[in-house]
Amino acid sequence: MFGIADLLKLLLSAFIILPVVSVIREGGYLIASHFLGAKSSKVTVGCGPRIFNLGVFEIRKYYFMYSWCSYEELKVDKNWAHLLVYSAPILSNIIVALGVNGLLASESIGMETFWQQFIFYAFYFVLFDILPLYYPDGQPSNGRVIYDLIRHGRLTDYQKDDPQEELEHGTNY
Repeated sequence: MFGIADLLKLLLSAFIILPVVSVIREGGYLIASHFLGAKSSKVTVGCGPRIFNLGVFEIRKYYFMYSWCSYEELKVDKNWAHLLVYSAPILSNIIVALGVNGLLASESIGMETFWQQFIFYAFYFVLFDILPLYYPDGQPSNGRVIYDLIRHGRLTDYQKDDPQEELEHGTNY
């Protein structure tokens, strides 16, 4: 039965855990893109009107709903570099989740329920990041970009057509 304690866990997850996991995820992009010489890197946390900027972070009114990392271009414009950038958010969430799990296992940190929810949402992001699909707006998931880089040697970006279908139907790209 859903009770008051569950409502508090939901609110904690929505307004604290998910935004923190999002920032960790976007931090993966930021670190990898910076390492590869990206110009004008920025992490946007939330949607709606901008509240303030804090260095490379832009915080928006609905900070708990959505986040993304943007940059103009990579100095190293090779497939392996893009593979690294699109793998970085997946790896950052896995590394942090496994680290927190290790701390829980060694009883080095308290608040077990909070951290278990944190680990759950970190792996939730990983799961949906690795699925090779296009979102309804045509944007590819990280898994899709990685798949297309490995399978087709091509960087995929906002496209509604599946390169695999193009190959099967004889369309050149």
